[in-house]
Amino acid sequence: MKKNDENKSFTYLKNVINSYYLISEKTWEKFLEICEYMEVKKGDYLCRINEIPSSFLFVNKGLLRTYILDDKGIEYNKIFFTEGMFPASIVSLLKNKPSEFELQALEDCQLIQIDFKKYRKLLKEDEDLKLFHISYLEENWLIKKEEKEVSIVQKDADERYEDFLNDHPTLESRLTQYHIASHLGITPTQLSRIRKKINICK
Repeated sequence: MKKNDENKSFTYLKNVINSYYLISEKTWEKFLEICEYMEVKKGDYLCRINEIPSSFLFVNKGLLRTYILDDKGIEYNKIFFTEGMFPASIVSLLKNKPSEFELQALEDCQLIQIDFKKYRKLLKEDEDLKLFHISYLEENWLIKKEEKEVSIVQKDADERYEDFLNDHPTLESRLTQYHIASHLGITPTQLSRIRKKINICK
């Protein structure tokens, strides 16, 4: 069963990569050599604050979050990573410095771990992998990051919650009220009020 899950994970990974840019079989074979299938349990940590990561991940199945802690120890959920996404502490990997946030599994997960240094080496060797990398970063780390920053500044909590539901239609049922509120920068009590208001208006 585990071998079957592993095969499905790598097939899914290849399909996701090709959806951004079609890579050659030769590049794919080289890429496979720097990957390792893994399974983690709900609550497990993949990266802790002040750790220096050496790899990034691909999610075949499951849900993860990255979060930071303020000076009062309050959590703020930065990003939720679902199937088909690549969780990572990007700045830490690029600068080889300790992570400023935690990466935690919110569900049991099937993941592929990708060695970052070897991946960077492949980027220099294979043009098709480089074009995938650029396309993925543009869509997921630049465009979406800017949209979220604008939303936080220009929209109130009600609008941010509605945007969250529109952008992540399947996530609400997979997350606790606490995690959603933390992501939106509000309290669970505020989120409860917003939900009640929306239900009344329906």
